[in-house]
Amino acid sequence: MSTILALPPVARRVVELREQVKAWRNAGLKVALVPTMGALHEGHLTLVRAALEYADKVVVSIFVNPTQFGPTEDFDAYPRTLDADRANLATAGAALVYAPTVAEMYPDGFATAITVSGVSEGLCGDLRPGHFSGVATVVTKFLVQAMPDVAAFGEKDYQQLQVIRRLVRDLDIPVTILGVPTVREADGLARSSRNAYLSAESRKVAPALYRTLQDTAAAIRAGAAVDTALEAGKRAILAAGFASVDYLELRAADGLAPLSDLDRPARILVAAYLGKTRLIDNIAV
Repeated sequence: MSTILALPPVARRVVELREQVKAWRNAGLKVALVPTMGALHEGHLTLVRAALEYADKVVVSIFVNPTQFGPTEDFDAYPRTLDADRANLATAGAALVYAPTVAEMYPDGFATAITVSGVSEGLCGDLRPGHFSGVATVVTKFLVQAMPDVAAFGEKDYQQLQVIRRLVRDLDIPVTILGVPTVREADGLARSSRNAYLSAESRKVAPALYRTLQDTAAAIRAGAAVDTALEAGKRAILAAGFASVDYLELRAADGLAPLSDLDRPARILVAAYLGKTRLIDNIAV
């Protein structure tokens, strides 16, 4: 006889979230937060399971944040699947879904934005103006609203992870930021909500992004000049069937400074368009 898992309850308002977190803290429990925009997949559920290794209760926020979308980006089309998300979160062990409205997060007169210099520049920061300010602002609000002991973020959005680490450090927010390794499909494609936009033909092409990261990293480790290896990687991505490459770069793992030599722990980061879908990925070098 199968067991029917109870769906995690939904809090829509800050006061409801804080009341529940306060009750857990009064019981001596540790609390973790996993911020998401919904359309949850195995990568998100891995964040929940990782957070449960550090905390007793996990809150998952589901909020499609308008301030991190540009005017030509897919805010209206972004999938919103709250019922399915709650069912998935029940299997992962989440205790509460925090799904505020836009009006709850950005009430009339809202006039504050968080900007993180340095790590937000270059890469996606230059190509998506205002994106990381939107991310930094909403994540700061979530952290202040929930005041968790731990917050978990995926390494797939590596620049975002570095922005969040920096703002937490600079603003003295008392939370441990947990970076969780990227979850991949069997063929290497990084799990992403935007993968749902790929056509069947594009889906066959998409794993070339990860293969190119691996090949480029191997070439650099073997002593190839960084610029030469990166240019070869860009050509390989286009030859595989991608429409364009926004960037393929070697950056310092801590701080994201551009590197021309592999003289410290590093990441290779990539963003490319497959049809109209923009895919990002990165690996350690």
